[in-house]
Amino acid sequence: MSLIAGKYVGKDDPVMIVRCQSGLPAVGEVLEPFTFAYGVAGCMRGSHHAPLMPVPSDDAHPSRFDGPPRVVALGFQIHDSKLIGPRELFADPAFDRAREQANEEMDYFRRHGPFEPHRLPLDDLEYTTMTVLRERLAGRWTPMTTELATAGQRPG
Repeated sequence: MSLIAGKYVGKDDPVMIVRCQSGLPAVGEVLEPFTFAYGVAGCMRGSHHAPLMPVPSDDAHPSRFDGPPRVVALGFQIHDSKLIGPRELFADPAFDRAREQANEEMDYFRRHGPFEPHRLPLDDLEYTTMTVLRERLAGRWTPMTTELATAGQRPG
């Protein structure tokens, strides 16, 4: 949506459709990567890193700092040219460990405060006012020399 409007105007969450079986990977093979809580950009308006948490759709309502970002998997069968389903594939307790891991990682990321690695680098913050503020205050920044940075001093 940000590419269409030129700026962030709403949700642009991705959707993916994957076909399994019949000469293609099995359902379990397709779901296996979600047993690990990978850190992704996509928390708090997409401006922070957080772990991707596999959940059934009933649990796909992130509230803690807008995260952790959730992913759901709905399975369908094709029978007589009709879609039968859906079935909640991440409702399986086999994904409980990934959910626990995501919560632990979320704690770790949040303890960093509003800094990297939790927050994305300034150049990647397209959903916040940080980029606008940086541009508006650009004339007030003073570059630090290497000597000042290593000595922990501020320019005078």
